[in-house]
Amino acid sequence: MKQYLELSRRIVEQGKWVENERTGKRCLTVINADLTYNVDSNEFPLITTRKSFWKAAIAELLGYLRGYSNAADFRAIGCNTWNANANDNADWLNNPSRKGEDDMGFVYGAVARNFPKPDGGSIDLVRKVVDNLSKGIDDRGEIITFYHPASFHLGCLRPCMFQHQFSILDGYLYLNSYQRSCDVPLGLNFNQVQVYTLLALMAQITGLKPGKAYHKIINAHIYEDQLELMRDVQLTREPFASPQLHINPKIKTFEDLETWVTLDDFSITGYEHHESIKYPFSV
Repeated sequence: MKQYLELSRRIVEQGKWVENERTGKRCLTVINADLTYNVDSNEFPLITTRKSFWKAAIAELLGYLRGYSNAADFRAIGCNTWNANANDNADWLNNPSRKGEDDMGFVYGAVARNFPKPDGGSIDLVRKVVDNLSKGIDDRGEIITFYHPASFHLGCLRPCMFQHQFSILDGYLYLNSYQRSCDVPLGLNFNQVQVYTLLALMAQITGLKPGKAYHKIINAHIYEDQLELMRDVQLTREPFASPQLHINPKIKTFEDLETWVTLDDFSITGYEHHESIKYPFSV
């Protein structure tokens, strides 16, 4: 919470206004932020200065790992965040690559599970990383990336959190996650939950001990219609202590994550929070 609030205050006090062409709104913006999550001591980075709906973030992460490319598949596991980008994005609706209602195109997990090779075919980046980590292998390139610029025209949205790199050191698994763009009032807590949970899950299914997760954000911003709520409401509240995340210990393999795992396999304890804040969402 301290890191989240410090970044929010930095944007409010030091940010510069930038016009955002995609949304037609201005953003108060800073460049570069680094956050650290203590997965080793189970300090779940859930926002406490407003109620945060963490389950949808984990559902979205599961969808990414499974390679989903349809908003209906995400809805089926408890995540509604892709409905608007799949169905209300004017540019995507007019894109000849769109296959119909709920189609997201070639984005996020679909890219990582089928990353195109220049000589034809594709490589499953998620499977490669899981297999290597399970064998204790760290080739300094244990990278899952969603970023494929040559394919941006085939999807409804460029990836914001675009890359995850895993490292093994002394029996512990570490994660460095990179995010090109971040809507701090709405998106950041979603992303924090996903970075933390990704490391916890990968450590559990590979037999490694979870270490720390490092979250690099390049462009951190607050939209102009979010500023008043952040400055005058959320930043005036005192945070509570971090809750803890509990993952079903029966989840032991990547195949488990692909097949039977649901949101019922995740729970939190010790979550105290202030009341919800309804921040506007920009498509």
